[in-house]
Amino acid sequence: MLKRKDGQQKSRRRGRQATPEALAAVTPYLDAGTARRDRLIEYLHRIQDDRGYLESGLLTALAERLKLSTSEVYEVASFYHHFDLVKSGETPPPSLTVRVCDSISCSMAGADPLIRELQAALGNHVRIQPVPCVGRCEIAPVAVVGTHPVPFATPERVQDAINQGNRDEPIPDQAMDYSTYLEADGYGQLKGVLNDGEANHETIIQTLENAKLRGLGGAGFPTGSKWRIVRDYPAPRLMAVNIDEGEPGTFKDHYYLKRNPHRFLEGMLIAATVVDAAKIYIYLRDEYAGIRKLLQRELDALIRNPPCPLPPIELRRGAGAYICGEESAMIESIEGKRGIPRLRPPYIAEKGLFGRPTLEHNMETLYWVPELLEKGPDWFSAQGRNGRYGLRSFSVSGRVKKPGVYLAPAGITLNELIAEYCGGMQKGHRLKAYFPGGASGGILPASLADIPLDFDTLHEYGCFIGSAAIIILSDQDSVREQALNAMRFFADESCGQCTPCRVGTEKAATLMSEQEWDQPLLQELCQVMSDASICGLGQAAPNPLRSALKYFPEEFA
Repeated sequence: MLKRKDGQQKSRRRGRQATPEALAAVTPYLDAGTARRDRLIEYLHRIQDDRGYLESGLLTALAERLKLSTSEVYEVASFYHHFDLVKSGETPPPSLTVRVCDSISCSMAGADPLIRELQAALGNHVRIQPVPCVGRCEIAPVAVVGTHPVPFATPERVQDAINQGNRDEPIPDQAMDYSTYLEADGYGQLKGVLNDGEANHETIIQTLENAKLRGLGGAGFPTGSKWRIVRDYPAPRLMAVNIDEGEPGTFKDHYYLKRNPHRFLEGMLIAATVVDAAKIYIYLRDEYAGIRKLLQRELDALIRNPPCPLPPIELRRGAGAYICGEESAMIESIEGKRGIPRLRPPYIAEKGLFGRPTLEHNMETLYWVPELLEKGPDWFSAQGRNGRYGLRSFSVSGRVKKPGVYLAPAGITLNELIAEYCGGMQKGHRLKAYFPGGASGGILPASLADIPLDFDTLHEYGCFIGSAAIIILSDQDSVREQALNAMRFFADESCGQCTPCRVGTEKAATLMSEQEWDQPLLQELCQVMSDASICGLGQAAPNPLRSALKYFPEEFA
């Protein structure tokens, strides 16, 4: 403390100070009165859920309780789409928000006129907010009333949901619960791994390698090799599970979790056992409100009556940031920070969560582990077609009769997938083009619909399969418009850390909005983004643009 001229003491602290009332008000949102820096985003969610917005006075109090600067709390809160910041004295947002997805599949299904009609009908008392993909592309167009999704949305259906008070997404009723999973010999593979001891862990890793199981979140890194690398670093090791699937067109994780969450949890615990992870963090995208309730319920049941000793498990909630699907950005978010990708090396296997060696996996990769150990590597690898190995879960949306998630052989072609699984094209529509790997995977023409769909088979065409999010376009759709839709998505979701991505995506979207595209300048922008961006978002953002120019020149004549 310092002495003033009048002899009174004054504080060294500078800037805005929290009032006693705000400090008292923020306390119930903490963990039994305690405050952890890494749980900052969880506390922000609690305030947002309870009050509908984040008032500046409470954020100042939260910063004081966490011993952070107010600016640090503000920069985290303002980074994520799902937080509403309101200064003291400002009018808060309406008590109800209706989010309407306007990404590729929903755009083709009529999202733009739906948004206009809803704004005209409800805009005076309900906030209508266009948003990126909400992970339900098979029921496009989708509106989300509060957290309650409205499939095949129309203004009438949205109004009905509001009138009926459907503002919270319920727990999926088709999910297999813990007791039912145990009755079906669930967690048997986990018990076997524990009973066989550490000496058998190398055998398990070899099984994954022989099965050629690769990461199914998009990058496709060999699973067994990843486990081996992490295990070789010194303890304590941690584990992070990525269920942020924000890529437009993908919804496979949502599909599997709402049916059998314990199969994923068993695979997760097997992986944690083999690498000796001291703690597990599950990072789930915020749009999956019903899945979050389901996972928390089943985790509670698992912890109350565990089949074996369990490591601590925390379910963490994303806050609306596509960039957090990138593994190092997700780790930053789990630590309570902005989702800014890290520069590498070091890689997260060596220095990840809280500076410790970290095993990071997509949900679906872990979902396959129990069955693969039960049936053996030959069973899994023998499923492929056209010289490929294994099975793939394809999220198919767009102009097909039966959009959905289909488990099919790796190496299947698009023509086979549409004919054998999706019931063909919609009536009156003829295949024109397709995104083979979501918004970032590029766009291929119908003339290339007989290429095997798998890792590494699309690179020579300037595309990749990623998480196998297939979006089908017909002769009634404009590739030009959907390439622009994808670029706007990337511009909106760029974290802003690096100039090539932050400026490049925004500039490209502006140029692509023009009647005539400046193709030389756009190609130059593509080169800069792909060569100089820090992470995969900026590096892959040019793919749809390049594909449109290469394969669909008639749209630019």
